[in-house]
Amino acid sequence: MEEFPVDPAGKWLVIVNPNAGVKKGAKEWPGILEIIEREGISHHHLLTEHKDHAIHLTRKGIEKGFRNLVVVGGDGTLNEVLNGVFLQQACPISEITLGMIPVGTGNDWCRMFNVPFDFEGAVQLLTKKRTFVQDIGKVTYHKKDKTLERYFMNVAGMAYDALVAKKTNLVKEKGHGGPLTYFWFIFASLFQYKFLDAVIEVDGKSVFKGEVFSMNVGICKYNGGGMMQLPFAVPDDGLLDVTLIKKAPKWVVIRHTKKLYNGTLVDLPFIKTFLGKAIRIRSSSKIYLETDGESLGHTPLTFEILPKALRVVTGELAFPSSLLLP
Repeated sequence: MEEFPVDPAGKWLVIVNPNAGVKKGAKEWPGILEIIEREGISHHHLLTEHKDHAIHLTRKGIEKGFRNLVVVGGDGTLNEVLNGVFLQQACPISEITLGMIPVGTGNDWCRMFNVPFDFEGAVQLLTKKRTFVQDIGKVTYHKKDKTLERYFMNVAGMAYDALVAKKTNLVKEKGHGGPLTYFWFIFASLFQYKFLDAVIEVDGKSVFKGEVFSMNVGICKYNGGGMMQLPFAVPDDGLLDVTLIKKAPKWVVIRHTKKLYNGTLVDLPFIKTFLGKAIRIRSSSKIYLETDGESLGHTPLTFEILPKALRVVTGELAFPSSLLLP
């Protein structure tokens, strides 16, 4: 049962996922808490108990007066807190600041914003008050005849990417796996995968019609534990980056796996990239979706960009930006 302090003014609400990183969150939390207290950070912490619990805790915390939020978890927990921020109606989004202490298996959002993977460094960022206002993505998708929406702050994946994420999540839900699980399923899922047809529109213009292997739409560069599938992404340019891997022999995909991690994948002839504010994807068969590593529903899909929508705590940035506050 969650309890909130009477006066949250100035305090950080720390939302901890003990199951993040295959229960790494539970193991490391006592040490992280010790660092937070040693740094003199005024805070109140809550532990999640089930999937999507962080959405509820975030909404409730903001309603109680918290404006500074910290996630102790992975990209999935970060995504839940993000959705809690955007679903609440207690205050404007501009009043919220979101930070992260990474204990997940991928931590791809942290790679983009140079948030240290060591806990001491990540906690100290909260005291330095360096922030960045990033774009946020919103996707409308379908699941069991329902039309649903989800916000994301990193990368959404479809087709093969979503299949690999789903298999990885099933293993993690059983308390197994680790940082290399996603990498393993990149290969292990290849021979059961069937190419899917898709029609892709960018800002109302048809840009592709044909069979696809995988697709990514995102705000930031990294997903899948360090893969750079959107190497040109700038998180405050007001545009969604799209990388499409067209139908290609599966042995070719295996051969070029290294290029997934160094950003040179986009140089291959069967890769197409696009930029736009609105992306629509349709298909005759279901193409499945994941956002920030969380498995969701399927096509038809509509993506839109919310420019400079959320203030986040960052490390030293290594990309061009239009709003970097000291």
